[in-house]
Amino acid sequence: MTVYLNGQFMPIDEARIPVLDRGFIFGDGVYEVIPVYSRFAFRLAEHLRRLQYSLDGIRLTNPHSDQEWTELISDLIERNTAEDQYLYLHITRGVAKRDHAFPNPAVQPTVFMMSNPLFTPPAALLTSGVGAISAPDNRWLNCDIKAISLLPNVLLRQMAIDAGCAETILIRDDNFMTEGSASNIFLVKNGVLLAPPKDNLMLPGITYDVLLEIAVANSIPYEVRKIAKEEIFIADELLLTSSTKEVLAITTLDNKPVGDGKPGVMFAKLHKHYQDYKRDVMRKT
Repeated sequence: MTVYLNGQFMPIDEARIPVLDRGFIFGDGVYEVIPVYSRFAFRLAEHLRRLQYSLDGIRLTNPHSDQEWTELISDLIERNTAEDQYLYLHITRGVAKRDHAFPNPAVQPTVFMMSNPLFTPPAALLTSGVGAISAPDNRWLNCDIKAISLLPNVLLRQMAIDAGCAETILIRDDNFMTEGSASNIFLVKNGVLLAPPKDNLMLPGITYDVLLEIAVANSIPYEVRKIAKEEIFIADELLLTSSTKEVLAITTLDNKPVGDGKPGVMFAKLHKHYQDYKRDVMRKT
């Protein structure tokens, strides 16, 4: 695997950062994940816009212009062999003495990028769906920033793994659903696709946008609104989406079946439309 670190491409085994990097010491940085299909970075402009939003959110100057990012990302894609990849971008505030305050004067940010092969969910998961649990959303109030300090998400995701499930659906104190620990969550009731609104309590997923665009293009009824905890447990279907998992059906929640306990009609439609979109758009732009 070839990675990029602070101006140089190198084998991942050679990549090193100082122990006083603020990403290591404080989790002081942001990240971005970009899917690549047939060596095309999907919706690169939107991903770079989200990266800029995250950098602005932590008051860190973007180390590169969009054109520079585009060139670096294209180079990284070409240096790795998989036709389908997912790119991970990681930017920290840089190396400085340990002090909670920002370095003054500012130091050079640390910029790291790597690529991994992108594999679609196996057919068995599409047939069976996945399990999920619910848990209180105990994260901070700026979940729209794609920050590298993901310990709460790690612990919430591990709760699902410990329960033999794939994801944890998060509920805020006001009893409304936000998202999954590493995905966006959709609900289906009476043939209508329901999505929580984008706000500071959830990450604005690019795949979330794609799914709603697919709904519009195929005349699938949908609503974007706050979703109460009670609605999740009487849903006809639950779906999770992410760049790496695409669209998956959640068929059990807290050890109880969702709907009839099988992937439903809406999932089948959306999954087919998503695969068509991937073939016709993602692999050609």
